[in-house]
Amino acid sequence: MFGERKVKIFLTGGAGFIGSNLVRYILTREDCFLINLDKLTYAGNRHSISDLLEHERHIFVEGDINDRDLVSSIFSKHNPTVVINLAAETHVDRSIDNPSSFIHTNINGTFRLLESARIYRDTLSRREQGNFRFIQVSTDEVYGPHEQTGELKEGSPYSPGSPYSASKASADHLVRAYQRTYGLPAMITISSNNYGPFQFPEKLIPLMIQKALSREKLPVYGDGAQVRDWLYVEDNCRALFSVISNGQPGETYHIGSGSGRTNLRVVQTICRIMDRLKPLPEGRIYMELISHVKDRPGHDRRYAIDSSKIRRHTGWQPRVSFNNGLEETVSWYLEHQDWVQNVTSGKYRMERLGLNPVKEEISG
Repeated sequence: MFGERKVKIFLTGGAGFIGSNLVRYILTREDCFLINLDKLTYAGNRHSISDLLEHERHIFVEGDINDRDLVSSIFSKHNPTVVINLAAETHVDRSIDNPSSFIHTNINGTFRLLESARIYRDTLSRREQGNFRFIQVSTDEVYGPHEQTGELKEGSPYSPGSPYSASKASADHLVRAYQRTYGLPAMITISSNNYGPFQFPEKLIPLMIQKALSREKLPVYGDGAQVRDWLYVEDNCRALFSVISNGQPGETYHIGSGSGRTNLRVVQTICRIMDRLKPLPEGRIYMELISHVKDRPGHDRRYAIDSSKIRRHTGWQPRVSFNNGLEETVSWYLEHQDWVQNVTSGKYRMERLGLNPVKEEISG
């Protein structure tokens, strides 16, 4: 796919956590031109890409993937070779409080993007159709909890347990349907828990860092024994690019690091790093701030995916160990408190979510 001409990538959600990191990674390559569409909701923030807005190979468009006319105009004007769909509502607790926005973006938005991509693909020459790719970025939460031992392989049955994971599962099924019915050359990547710079501080790792800095209680849900596979975001960006380069249409690829840890252990490790980088006075330690709170409704106990397929097919390997990645992440947040203040200047104040569902207006 990568030859003398630049590859044009149409990225949705490129001002969010994974998206802004992926923008940075893509722009390190001279053979790539990027069109970046983001709605700029609370988690998709202009501050995350402010230093890239004038980059000669980056065009930023503020807008919604549900805006059919806007999305169609991007296809017709820029003629992308690759579409990467990262636009999504992603926080489980928010999906419990307000599921409608997850249905709107994650399901309806994916459908409208697929339709525009299908119509655009049909206008291309046979050679251009052969090079076109659609990549749907999904999550291991679509599988629901995987108890005991072992890791799930691609093709394992979906069993989502939250409005968020159900909306992502629905989107994945739509992508597969478009691939099988219309021949859209689509692939799905399913990654484990990402962490790293530019993650909105409602998620576990940045939330704990921020609360520790404020010397607030560090709320651990339930017993804290929920296990997640933690993947440094830069490793995920490299994996996504390896799928663009070497993935096969119709395939699903798991992206994981094999770094399974309980939530409690993650928080304890953050505390130890903070003890070194930002020690408390009078010999106190951050672990004293850990507080177990009521668990999240329907909280899945364990996720575990087998990423051997992407390693075989594309040669990708994770490079950043969990301990090194977490140290880099804590250091980044300590050094970028201006970014944290900018992105949390709206309604969200790092309060707990997921306990107060709103009444949804249902019509039809």
